[in-house]
This record gives sequence, C-alpha cells and structure tokens, in this order.
Amino acid sequence: MNANRHWLRILLLLGLVAGIALAVAWRNHFDAAALETWIHEAGIIAPLLFILIYAVAAVLFLPGTVATLAGGALFGPVLGTLYNLIGATLGATLAFLIARYLASDWITRKAGGRVKQLISGVEHEGWRFVAFVRLVPLFPFNLLNYALGVTRLRLSHYVIASFICMLPGAAAYTWLGYAGREALAGGEGIIRKALVALALLALVAFLPRLIGHLRHGPMLEVQDLVRLRDNGGELCILDVRTAADFAGDQGHIPGSRNIPVEDLPARMGELADYADLPVAIVCRTDRRSAKAALLLTRGGFSDVHVVRGGITRWHELDLPVTYQPDNHHSAPGKAVKQI
Repeated sequence: MNANRHWLRILLLLGLVAGIALAVAWRNHFDAAALETWIHEAGIIAPLLFILIYAVAAVLFLPGTVATLAGGALFGPVLGTLYNLIGATLGATLAFLIARYLASDWITRKAGGRVKQLISGVEHEGWRFVAFVRLVPLFPFNLLNYALGVTRLRLSHYVIASFICMLPGAAAYTWLGYAGREALAGGEGIIRKALVALALLALVAFLPRLIGHLRHGPMLEVQDLVRLRDNGGELCILDVRTAADFAGDQGHIPGSRNIPVEDLPARMGELADYADLPVAIVCRTDRRSAKAALLLTRGGFSDVHVVRGGITRWHELDLPVTYQPDNHHSAPGKAVKQI
C-alpha cells in the first residue's frame, strides 16, 4: 500500500510539473480575449466552464487577474464576482490539497529552524493567518496556496477564510473588468462606473495598512510593560531607534534589543524565537514604532505592541536606563529574554 501511494505521488508530481510547464509555454495565449471566446462558445454551461478554467489556472500558476477581469466583462459585477470567487477558491483548495498530499508529511519530518517556526506560527494562528494573507496579498496567490498546503491548517478553515477574505479583491477587479467592457461598448454612465472601479481599487490598496494596524495588539503603556517584565513574563523589548540613539544620551531600557526600523526587514529572522511571544516596540516616537509593528505583523508575528511614548515616557517616569553601548544587545541572533 505504501509503495502504491509512493508511486501515485510521483505520478501526480510529474503530471503537475508537466502541466505547469505546458501552461508556462502557452502563457501568452491565456488572455482575456481568448478566455471570452471560449466562454461565449460554451453556451449554457459557460459559468461552469469559466469556474473550471479559473480553478485550473490557479493550480497551474496562470495569472488569476486575467480570469478575474474576464469574469467581470462576461458576467457583470455581481455574477462575475460570485463566479470569480468560486473559481479562485476551488483552485486554491485544489493546490492546497495537492501540496498536502505530496509534501506535508515530508515537510513535517524534515523542517527545522526558521522553516519550522514559520509553519508553527501559521498553524497557531489558523484561519486568522489565512484571512490576513488573503486580505493583504504579501505573497503570490498561486504560490501561497501550495505553501499553506504543507501546514496542518484545517481544510474547512482554509476554504471559508479564503472565500470570505478574497471578496474585496475579487469585487474590485471584477468591477474593473465590467467597467472596461462598458467603456469599450460605449455604455451609459462610463464615468460613474470608472470612479466606482477606482474607489474599489483604492480600498484594496489601503487594506494592508488597515489590516496591519488592526492585527497588532493594542498600545502598551510603559507601566504595563514594567509589570509584564517584573512578573516574569517572557517577552522581547525591541528598541527600533538607530544604533547611535540606542547608545546615546537617552540610553536604553535594560535588557532591550536594538534593531533600527530601517534594518528590520533584513534582520527579522533574528527575532524568530518571538513569533508567538509578546514583542514590545520602543522608540522615540510612536510613528516609527507603528511602522515597525506593521512590518512585524506582516512577517507573521502574532503579539506585537507599541509602547506608548517609548523611551521619552520611560524617562518621564524616572525608570532606570542603560547608557553604555552594550554590544550584546545588538549582536545578531541574540535576542534578550526578560525572565
């Protein structure tokens, strides 16, 4: 039985690779005009054929935007959005199941270090992570579907969160396809429809900032940070000022770690141990702290807090600081724990 399953996996993998290679070779022929021609010739089964084409396109790494725009042009803003959502969700689910069948067991056995921590972080957040990456498209849609398949996320959570949270983007691009068709056909209300399309696209573009702010935890008062630290809580106090400020006149909180906000994207791996633990961000201003918090939440950190007032408020309360450079705190890979 195991041998048969092994060979079935090999055949599925070879078929998938061949399908993707063929799709890449014919990628230039997959455009909205060709798709509309195929659908028009399908007659009464056109919606079903469109959904199947969309799903297969997602599995074979073909651009989903082409299908989404075509869906709006072919079926209008309402039915087009529905068919686009069903097709995208079906394709995402197929890719998820293929990856789970082909590689989930192997990844579970072999994953270690940062990869294992990332997978554990995703599994810990569950549907919330799926909702976040659907609303805030940090990674390519087709690749993300396969990547999530190697985790132990519940299939039902993955499908439901994907369907619901892909709605804003699907609605925006479906309307854009619909408005484009109306413009070419010289329909009425072109300006109004174009403005609605632009408004929806602006909303989708604004979602990363909005979701990022909603996703990180509430602001943390300095007094609460002190209590959390003194009560033996395990956390990372992250000072995102420049290295010069960290060792400058204001000093820094004892036990804090310094990664300037400008360096945070490149050095985020140094904080991997804190993906599921509280991270308290300190700076001179809340604006830079908020930027750091957004970067961390986009990177998968689940419990991020901005310390209100930062080091300035810390001084106002006459709390102890350290003035020496203390290279230990900024050495790569040595995040300091308060225990």
